[in-house]
Amino acid sequence: MINKNAQIVTEDLKNIWHPCTQMKDYETLPLIPINRAKGVYLYDFEDKSYIDAISSWWVNIFGHVNEHISSKIKEQLDTLEHVLLAGFTHKPAVNLAEKIVNLTPKGLDKVFFADNGSSAVEVALKMSFHYHKNRGENRPLFLSLTNSYHGETIGALSVGDVELYKETYAPLLIACIQTPVPKDQTEVSAKVAIIELEKILEERGREISAFIVEPLVQGAGSMHMYHPLYLTLAKKICEKYGVHLIADEIMTGFGRTGTMFACEQADITPDFMTISKGLTGGYLPLALTLTTLDVYNAFYCDYGEYKAFLHSHSYTGNPLACTAALATLELFEASDVLGENQKKSAYILEKLEKFNSLTNVKEVRQTGMIAAIELKGYTVKERIGLKVYEYGLEQGVLLRPLGHIVYFMPPYIIDYDEIDKMIDTAYEAIVRL
Repeated sequence: MINKNAQIVTEDLKNIWHPCTQMKDYETLPLIPINRAKGVYLYDFEDKSYIDAISSWWVNIFGHVNEHISSKIKEQLDTLEHVLLAGFTHKPAVNLAEKIVNLTPKGLDKVFFADNGSSAVEVALKMSFHYHKNRGENRPLFLSLTNSYHGETIGALSVGDVELYKETYAPLLIACIQTPVPKDQTEVSAKVAIIELEKILEERGREISAFIVEPLVQGAGSMHMYHPLYLTLAKKICEKYGVHLIADEIMTGFGRTGTMFACEQADITPDFMTISKGLTGGYLPLALTLTTLDVYNAFYCDYGEYKAFLHSHSYTGNPLACTAALATLELFEASDVLGENQKKSAYILEKLEKFNSLTNVKEVRQTGMIAAIELKGYTVKERIGLKVYEYGLEQGVLLRPLGHIVYFMPPYIIDYDEIDKMIDTAYEAIVRL
């Protein structure tokens, strides 16, 4: 009998170059072909199931093949699949922009459409630099946190600080410097880091267009977490020196940190906010860059003044993607998603307690529906994350550690028995190391 999984893998490896992958690994590493999905489960071609403990790179917040989102996209398919957003518009884009403006922190009144998270960051960077230029200032420098990650296009890569991603491309990158991220989730660490931020802005603030941060949780930066106080104080200091604050909420947005957006916990309105990932419930690529009327008005002019923001994507404001986003937001409106997440977060925190007794665990941390276990005493060559990943697959759980960081970011619809299996599998994997 032909093994369907093996057949698909063979066909795949003829032509596909996979992301974030050393392709030679697939000589020994199992490539998992997925045939279908439902809820928190992925199913391969032999019908083995896997709990998607990472929401397929943090996007499927309401699980796979959600009936409400699917039905809304099917309806839209029969009306309008795509039209350019330059000189044209359509109801899904108009309705989505209105909902997002009402949902995000007060003052973010303008919405610019993009295709993915990295592109949304590029938009924010370009818009910030261009804003200052339109006001007669040249500010060619950007500022970001140490250990940060904002995407992998050239601009987004430039403002990140994870060496693994950017070292090779250093000669191509735009100018960016870093300020220390708070070392932990305490207020004391937040205040210490703020002192360093103010020193940099006092010295070089007039060169800097914007300070970009991942609010509360640095995703690819080992799921490092810090206190909201840092954001509160950073916003005040940025205002003092005329530097824009960009909140990269691509990963943290839409309830992942316990509030709809992480910035809410700091009670701030950034000058820019980028959102994507959970925006469409994992269905279709879409990203938004939100900004203020002050920024928007700096570009508003007669044609000949050359102040317009010339940036576009072919699929900007795609009606199907906008419809998926609207359907996702309707799911938030239909029930107390954030309240249920808080209960599940508390349960996950209880389940995480047992990891503290393991000698190879350095730290356990959590913010909302994001939990991370940092292991200690391992080198990069040991690839302990790969060992955890492979054990998870054997047990029917998709865990995809970040090096020595084992983390959980499941769909919000996960039930308590599935949480048990997800966490117990990770525990067993760590014990076996």
